[in-house]
Amino acid sequence: MGRLSGKKVAFIVSHEFEDVELLYPVLRLSEEGAGVVIGICTEPPLSTRPAGIRGVVTGRFGTTVPLLVMEEGRRHRTCDYKELRAEDFDALIIPGGFSPDFLRINSHVINLVREFHRQGKVLAAICHGPQVLISAGPLRGKRATCYAAVRDDLINAGAEFVDEPAVRDGNIVTAQVPDTLPEFCRAIVEALTA
Repeated sequence: MGRLSGKKVAFIVSHEFEDVELLYPVLRLSEEGAGVVIGICTEPPLSTRPAGIRGVVTGRFGTTVPLLVMEEGRRHRTCDYKELRAEDFDALIIPGGFSPDFLRINSHVINLVREFHRQGKVLAAICHGPQVLISAGPLRGKRATCYAAVRDDLINAGAEFVDEPAVRDGNIVTAQVPDTLPEFCRAIVEALTA
């Protein structure tokens, strides 16, 4: 029994997510006892991109979701992102990579993030992941961090940029890069057990 036993955590990814920013938190939060669901958005994100294999998204370094390296249903399960409902989860986590660029222009994803925020659920994003939070709006007036290339977007969205590995402000957790995954996951666990 871990600190997150009974908690349910959703991830959302699209094409070219940052592999380790999905895998590390999935394993770390599973280790703490959380139930994990990965929502995948396989829709062609841009008209110039091929749809790829139906029902599969691939990370920047080749990791596929569904996670073929892990038994489906044992510690996690995968679903279409449109099946995710805020009322079914305690947190929504958004890995970085190029995936957030595709997710932030998807109205269903934006509405899902807003609903998690409205219900006071934990929202966590790393690297480029805060782009989705920027587009959905919950970063306004919050302390947050991100990958250097997203910093100006974060500030222009009304957030206070903090140059720290991971930052928690209320129900929102943000982190900078893959090297800050330990701090990111600690902050998520703290937010879920507060």
